[in-house]
Amino acid sequence: MEEILKYFPDLTDEQLTQFKQLEELYVDWNSKINVISRKDIQELYVKHVLHSLAIAKVMQFLPESDILDVGTGGGFPGIPLAILFPETNFYLIDVIAKKIRVVNEVATALGLKNVKAEQKRAELVEEKFDFIVSRAVTNMPDFVSWIRYKTKRDNLHDLDNGILYLKGGDLTEELKDYPRAVEFPIADIFDNEFFETKKVVYLPLKYRG
Repeated sequence: MEEILKYFPDLTDEQLTQFKQLEELYVDWNSKINVISRKDIQELYVKHVLHSLAIAKVMQFLPESDILDVGTGGGFPGIPLAILFPETNFYLIDVIAKKIRVVNEVATALGLKNVKAEQKRAELVEEKFDFIVSRAVTNMPDFVSWIRYKTKRDNLHDLDNGILYLKGGDLTEELKDYPRAVEFPIADIFDNEFFETKKVVYLPLKYRG
């Protein structure tokens, strides 16, 4: 929690309580349904929560905007972002039913009214969103093919509607066909060696009706 407070000092009492609850909830659920590696669960707040919140340092989601989290796993980055932006709507999807069960149980325990979670493939989602977030579920070309036509026409934020993607390593080859992609090194945002090679990748997407 110290890492969260260091970079997000203006949390409300409710948000503080919710973030503090995450460890107990995930340790408990992880003992029943393995959604986080045994090693990483000991570093939940840095490797999962703070990593997810790097997106918030690139984009402050506005109230009533709609965010799709593809391949959310146990709820990352969607759950931490939903805590931070309680007036933003988050739709979390994953193809694995047991992971969505954990997401729903955690969201219910936290009292998150702005989270909807379902077992679904991204290609089958019919709604449109301001932004699509994810954490390294596949390479960018495949990811774009899944969600290409799922952004809204009108932009509400400073950045055009599109993808905010958490990915690590050298992305030169992966992003070569996307000249509008912008890489935000997380090491410039958070002072922790875990983030040394990790980035938030922003890719605007044109609206297609």
